[in-house]
Amino acid sequence: MTTAPSLWRQAVSATLHCLTGCAIGEVLGMVIGTALGWGNLATVVLSIALAFAFGYSLAMRPVLRAGLALPAALAVAFASDTVSISVMELVDNAFVVAIPGAMDAGLASGLFWGTLVASLAIAFVLTVPVNRWLIARGRGHAVMHQYHH
Repeated sequence: MTTAPSLWRQAVSATLHCLTGCAIGEVLGMVIGTALGWGNLATVVLSIALAFAFGYSLAMRPVLRAGLALPAALAVAFASDTVSISVMELVDNAFVVAIPGAMDAGLASGLFWGTLVASLAIAFVLTVPVNRWLIARGRGHAVMHQYHH
């Protein structure tokens, strides 16, 4: 007899999934914006846009493999990840912007990379309870469970 994983375990798993897409987009956006010498606002906007794009893309993979058409898979990704990605992006970008000099430190700086890593870790910790709350109510990643094999 198998038992369903606890809500906390499901929330951690969902948040790790979310963190993967967010981290790819966030890091890529920060690197591109910083390398191109963009201002803080443009860099943050790019990072957020890429975090959502990568987050939704990763969420859609198992849904598409399960046979859903692209529009339906996109709807499932929106339903399952929008709140999680939003919370994660709000927290990690607020943290990066709040650290003096982090956005202007440059790609070779420990301050730049340390702040970015710390922001994602803090965002993860603060997003887990949000995902737990959503899953307990049949929302968030609970929407995805029927498509995982």
